[in-house]
Amino acid sequence: MLRVIVADDSSFMRKVLSDLFSNAPDFEVVGTASNGKEAVELVTKLKPDLVTMDVNMPIMDGLQALENIMRDCPTPILMFSSLTKEDADETIKALSLGAVDFMCKTGGSISKIDAIADDILEKSRNVAKANVKINNNILEKKQEAGNLKRINILEKKGYNLPGTNSSSSSSLLDRIRAGKPTAESVPPVSAKLQHKSAADKFAKRENPYLKMRADKASASSSWNNSKLVVLGTSTGGPKALQAVVPKLPADLPCGVVIVQHMPAGFTKSLADRLDYMSEIHVKEAEDNEPILPGYVYIAPGDYHLEITGSGSQRVISLNQKPPVGAHRPAVDVMFDSVVGYGTDVVSVILTGMGCDGTAGMKKIKQAGGYIIAEAQSTCVVYGMPKAVVDAGIADEVLPVHQVADAIVSAVRK
Repeated sequence: MLRVIVADDSSFMRKVLSDLFSNAPDFEVVGTASNGKEAVELVTKLKPDLVTMDVNMPIMDGLQALENIMRDCPTPILMFSSLTKEDADETIKALSLGAVDFMCKTGGSISKIDAIADDILEKSRNVAKANVKINNNILEKKQEAGNLKRINILEKKGYNLPGTNSSSSSSLLDRIRAGKPTAESVPPVSAKLQHKSAADKFAKRENPYLKMRADKASASSSWNNSKLVVLGTSTGGPKALQAVVPKLPADLPCGVVIVQHMPAGFTKSLADRLDYMSEIHVKEAEDNEPILPGYVYIAPGDYHLEITGSGSQRVISLNQKPPVGAHRPAVDVMFDSVVGYGTDVVSVILTGMGCDGTAGMKKIKQAGGYIIAEAQSTCVVYGMPKAVVDAGIADEVLPVHQVADAIVSAVRK
């Protein structure tokens, strides 16, 4: 029996979700909360198997409650979010703080919620199985060492930071760790114009970095600029990506393309958050976009991503063909598209449920590509990596905080 706490400021949603779980044979609702403070108190007292948490709640919002729970009493949490841009940003932050997964809220009628009742129950069962206790301490310690570097990243990206004296830098660091908005965290107009200029170049399908890529290759024989990194992940992925992408160097001489199982409306927020944290550029992928060195591309929700072209002219292609294994984007679709690049491919699989990516990785392995899988010790859900490891095709099996270094080493080969 899975013991559940339902936290939502809407009495309607608390009633609907409580009834839904109570009517299922394998769930028991042990408490409900109308705000984050109540949720934290109930979790500490009752130690449930699962918490469903609304993002927006009074007294203490869902994000602060989530942070407190994951620090003091790690518990699998399923977030509920609307499809607004603001809520999408908050949901991505929740996932990076340790929430296992999320559900999109439908309209306010019982009939609409009934339509996704089976999905809620199935996702709740899966979330309750997640191992949320294994990697919080590991990742936080690893990220702690990188926080000072993050301040420098913000400076490089053109953000106005306070003076370099230790007290002001420490103050900003504390606010960033707490996830609180600061005047310094808002990009100045000049930075926004720079981003707009970059977007205009992509819209015109220009590729200003091709010469730079060739120059780097000739300057350093240790880098192989014909490489391509492809990465797939699902449940637990946003937090895992937060431990990998910010550690990739800005001068990585090849592109990185990522498929994260996620619905439309959320992948842009994920890309923006990772870009904010990283020296390497991170963006949501666009159709017909050239793959540039020093860039990370995240497949947009509800679109399959394939890679076409050759050498320095590789291009992203998006489509809405039928889902594969209930996924769109699907990892296998992307992996299948790069098999022809043979030994140029560095393929990575991180935490996630199921086996999406394994079939494609088998083909990549047969073609001479390199395979990196996340180890069970840091997986929130040891499903997708397990399928690859069990297939005997992984060249390296590593905890997530070692994956970025392994990618860099593989690109150098």
